[in-house]
Amino acid sequence: MIPLSNATLDQLPQGILRPTYDRSALTPGIVHIGLGNFHRAHQAWYLHRLMQAGQAMDWAIIGAGVRAYDEAQRQKLAAQDYLTTLIELDPKGSSAEVVGSMIGYVPIEEGNGPLIAQMADPAIRIVAMTVTEGGYYLDPATKKFDPSHPDIQHDIANMDAPRTAFGAIVAALRLRREAGQGPFTCQSCDNLPGNGTKMQEVVTGLARLVDPALAEWIRAEVTFPNSMVDCIVPATGPQELSLVRGFGVDDMAPVTHENFRQWVIEDKFCAGRPAWEQVGATISELVHDYEAMKLRILNGGHQIIAAPAEILGLDTIHQTMAHPLIRGLFRKVALTEMSPHVHDVPGMTPAAYVDLIDERFSNPKIADTVRRVAFDGSNRHTGAVLPVIREAAAAGTPIEGLALSQALWARMCSGVRENGTEIAPNDPVWPDLVAAGNAAQNDPQAWLEQRQFYGGLADEPRFAEAFAHWLRLIWAEGVEAALRSYVDA
Repeated sequence: MIPLSNATLDQLPQGILRPTYDRSALTPGIVHIGLGNFHRAHQAWYLHRLMQAGQAMDWAIIGAGVRAYDEAQRQKLAAQDYLTTLIELDPKGSSAEVVGSMIGYVPIEEGNGPLIAQMADPAIRIVAMTVTEGGYYLDPATKKFDPSHPDIQHDIANMDAPRTAFGAIVAALRLRREAGQGPFTCQSCDNLPGNGTKMQEVVTGLARLVDPALAEWIRAEVTFPNSMVDCIVPATGPQELSLVRGFGVDDMAPVTHENFRQWVIEDKFCAGRPAWEQVGATISELVHDYEAMKLRILNGGHQIIAAPAEILGLDTIHQTMAHPLIRGLFRKVALTEMSPHVHDVPGMTPAAYVDLIDERFSNPKIADTVRRVAFDGSNRHTGAVLPVIREAAAAGTPIEGLALSQALWARMCSGVRENGTEIAPNDPVWPDLVAAGNAAQNDPQAWLEQRQFYGGLADEPRFAEAFAHWLRLIWAEGVEAALRSYVDA
C-alpha cells in the first residue's frame, strides 16, 4: 500500500494516471470554498486536465471552508499534499487517476481571517464555491436573499470577523477595493437555478447592508457567471476506502464518480479564467437551458425516486432503478410532465436526456445512497421539483405524477418506513417536516400549508386535489399500490 503524497507519485502502481506536470511550479489563482467530493471530481479535474497539457499553471486551487468540521478534511488533504485519487466507476471496469490541481487549504479559524487574507491576495482571480443549495441564505418560498438569518445578521455586525463564506467574500472584496487591486470573479458551482445570479444577489445584498458604496463597486466590477455542473459523486465511506486500497493506494479522502461529466459556463470572468473548454467544458450563453434540463430531470428525478425508495427501505439509487414501479414513475413523470417544460440544447432533446439519466441512475458500480440523495429535501424539492409543478399548473399540462412525488415526500417525512423502521433525521428542518407529514395522514392539506415551500400551490385546486388523492392512497394501500395506479394509468 503506497501512502499518497508528492514523494510517492512515481511509486504508485502502473495503470494509475498521475500528474505529469511539476506541482512545485504551480501558483494559486482560484480559492474554492467547499472542498467536498463533488468539487474534487469535477472542477478540480477539469483544471488538472489543463495542467496535464502544460497549461493553467498559475491557476492552482487553494481549498477553503468556513465551518469547524472543515478542519478534519483540511488535515486529511494536507497530510497527502492535497492530492486526491479519483476512481471512475464504469460498468465496463473501474480506473484510477490522481489529481494534483489543488496546492493548499486555508486554515479554518473563527472569524475567517486566513480565508479573507487569501482571497484579498491579487493573485486570486476566481473565488468559487460548492456549498449545496441550502448554503445560500435564501428564503425557501421566494428563493430571494434572506438577510434575517442569524449568520447574516452576525456578519452585518462583524464584517471584520464574518461567519459565512459570503461575509468573507465581501470582506475580501472590500480589502481589494481599498488597495486598488481590482476584483475577482465569484463563481458558483452549486446545483441552484441561476447559481451565479443567486450568488450575486447574496454577495451584493450583504454588501449593501454593510457599505452601499462597496455594493455599488461590486455590482459594477465583479462578475458572477452562471454555470451548470453535472457528475454523480457518491459520499466516501468504507466501500470507497476499500476501493482505493484495492488499487494499492493509501488515500484518506478518495473520491468515486461516474463515467460522465458536464460543465456549462457563461463566459463572464472579470479577471480572466483557465481555458476549460479545451478539456471538455462548454462555454455557452444557453446555461439556463442546460441547467433547466439537468436540474429538473436529474436533480428533480433524484427527489422523485428517493422518497419511495426510502419508504420501501431500498439502500442505493441503482437498486431503486431496478424496482420496476419506481423506474416507471421516473420515466413517466420525466417524459410526460417534466419534458414539456424543458428546452432542447445542442445535441440533446429532453427525451434523449431522460434515457441518459435512466442509464446513469441505473449504473450498478455507483453505490450512491438513497439517504444522500434524499438529504435536504426541503431545499432540493423546492429548487428542482416545485418550479416544474408551478409551470405545469399554470400551463394546464399533466400534473398527476408531480403531485404523487409530493405525496411520497410527505409520506417519507412521517419518519417511519412501511416495515416500521425509523427514517433517521435527514433534513435541516426535519422535526417540522415530520410534524407536517404526520398531520397530513389525516388532513393532506396540512402538508401543503407549509407555505414557505408551496406558497400559492397550496391553493391550486388541480394540484391540491391530486396530492390529497395520492397521499390518501399511499396511507391506505401502500406506496407500491399508488405507484402501480399511476404507472399503469
